[in-house]
Amino acid sequence: MRIAVDAMGGDRQPEAPVQGALSALARRSDLQVLLVGQEAAVRQNLPAKVPAAERWRIVDAPEVIGPGDRPVESFRHKRRSSIAVGLELCRDGQADAFVSAGNTGALTAGSLLTLGPLAGVTRPAMPVVLPTVDGRGFVLLDVGAHMDAAARNLFDYAVMGSLYAEQVRGTRRPRVALLNVGTEERKGTAISREAFAMLQASDLNFVGNIEGRNLFADHADVVVTDGFVGNVVIKALEGFGHGISQVMGRELRHSGVLTLIGAALAARTLRGLRKRMDYAEYGGVPFLGVRGVCVKCHGSSDVRALCNGVLAAARIVDAGILPSIAAALTGEATAGV
Repeated sequence: MRIAVDAMGGDRQPEAPVQGALSALARRSDLQVLLVGQEAAVRQNLPAKVPAAERWRIVDAPEVIGPGDRPVESFRHKRRSSIAVGLELCRDGQADAFVSAGNTGALTAGSLLTLGPLAGVTRPAMPVVLPTVDGRGFVLLDVGAHMDAAARNLFDYAVMGSLYAEQVRGTRRPRVALLNVGTEERKGTAISREAFAMLQASDLNFVGNIEGRNLFADHADVVVTDGFVGNVVIKALEGFGHGISQVMGRELRHSGVLTLIGAALAARTLRGLRKRMDYAEYGGVPFLGVRGVCVKCHGSSDVRALCNGVLAAARIVDAGILPSIAAALTGEATAGV
């Protein structure tokens, strides 16, 4: 399996993408990685000990799309950028997946322009796995591929999310819910009410609306919303986690001996919770709905996160989810989705 990695994407490029990609080779013996980026910079950031030569190679891409570049314009004009070249490798069958921590907008636009949408998909979406109180986790989508969504888009997200939960995460007959301001059928906007009716009439295991306060209570395996709300949810959760850590640290500095002893005893549990909430554990999120496997990693991803991003892409390739999405949304196979 060949995974192309954007060596020039993210805040810690090229060191983190290069070393993360090569680290993934130690975790899966069937992988090869293509390091896409400025060749001289990539070579300078190779670790002291590199895997066997047949398991990796550099694909030169002299241009870089930065985080502040205008997405569509930069993708169209920088045809030798690492994002453009990496996506072309997927399109041309030279790579089975592409992983990048680079400009989200450019990656979204580039995926659609280079790979194209899957048959039956009205709009691609980005799913992310978030934790639940019982540790099972759930899939939330869309989290930023597109800011708005029509009812049909939300329906497509539900189908794709259900297949992702089932085939990639191994969840049998996933429960699908629609994020809303109340649980009643008539709650929400006209779009959410229309989407509710479509989901209720489908073969999906639709369990109705879910409120934000119940997201992490294991009421659903897949939660559907538009990219604006989804992105706000994950960023609020990330900020909340950082805030809680700061508050706890401040309180402990002003606490007595008994409190410090209790904190020490609870440290292992707290580390486990932090690990479940850490984006680096999940590696990245895919663009579901395009004709190829494209995984977006967090812009601040370190070596561990990039390594996990490559492994996440490999699991999606293993699952063979793309034909299932196309079949489900073109009506060729809807039962059991």
